[in-house]
Amino acid sequence: MRMTLDSICKVGFGVEIGTLSPELPENSFAQAFDAANIIVTLRFIDPLWRVKKFLHVGSEALLEQSIKLVDEFTYSVIRRRKAEIVQARASGKQEKIKHDILSRFIELGEAGGDDGGSLFGDDKGLRDVVLNFVIAGRDTTATTLSWFTYMAMTHPDVAEKLRRELAAFEAERAREDGVALVPCGDGEGSDEAFAARVAQFAGFLSYDGLGKLVYLHACVTETLRLYPAVPQDPKGIAEDDVLPDGTKVRAGGMVTYVPYSMGRMEYNWGPDAASFRPERWIGDDGAFRNASPFKFTAFQAGPRICLGKDSAYLQMKMALAILCRFFRFELVEGHPVKYRMMTILSMAHGLKVRVSRAPLA
Repeated sequence: MRMTLDSICKVGFGVEIGTLSPELPENSFAQAFDAANIIVTLRFIDPLWRVKKFLHVGSEALLEQSIKLVDEFTYSVIRRRKAEIVQARASGKQEKIKHDILSRFIELGEAGGDDGGSLFGDDKGLRDVVLNFVIAGRDTTATTLSWFTYMAMTHPDVAEKLRRELAAFEAERAREDGVALVPCGDGEGSDEAFAARVAQFAGFLSYDGLGKLVYLHACVTETLRLYPAVPQDPKGIAEDDVLPDGTKVRAGGMVTYVPYSMGRMEYNWGPDAASFRPERWIGDDGAFRNASPFKFTAFQAGPRICLGKDSAYLQMKMALAILCRFFRFELVEGHPVKYRMMTILSMAHGLKVRVSRAPLA
């Protein structure tokens, strides 16, 4: 959660909030964001939430406080960024204007016009769009990373095959670049050498390089099939309509599809639908084999397909390539792995693991 929050705030806001710094500081924005997410989800099963909201008590009082904290942080960043843009233009130093998502939408709002720019002309519109990116890119990616790690730990054959792919990739990239891999053993100075080796490997993870990690991509996709970040996705009905099977739906109602169930249907995936088998995504030619987004619905489909799909894959593959190449994970004995009731399919108690360095021979 800390890594993805730092990442999305850097990309979305252009600010470093540093929740992943060595001392792991608490962050009021992150805490308020989590609290609001949980409470909003609980409204689906709490028949008294409207009463609590009216009386400003219980979970609804906490929700109000949490939203206030999130708004204060977001609006302060928006005001600061607008001031930076004005200052950069006044000084004639356009190159100092940042190119994060927030800055792009500020410029779009200033341009106005009929292309949607008017939606971002005020701070509230900017707040909504940036928080939308945070909601979409923080919890979903972090949750998938957790479930991937759990799958790798509980399927050692998959983990070993993945390690072989990453080791071969590292050796190939070093040959292509004409460089020697940094040696790192267990003796004196090994920590510095290990860090240098990790940094060298990270440098190999270019966009094209990540595209060569077919088995890693298949493992991530298989994780999303069984553990989609958004396990059920409701849609409001804007106007009366008729579904392809003849079902009539009325305006003001709701339709929900459930990627969690769809990913486990034998009708869609065969008799081994409940099994974690990344090989199902790899063709006879060794290339990744896509499935229809209407079958593999983790990223939605059609006009509403997730805009951040490619970005999410890149971020997850980059993090997992480094983690799986240089570390091994072992689940803490007796640690329960259960779902938590949220809009995102997260783990109720997190994922407690023992971490050790992987042999690099």
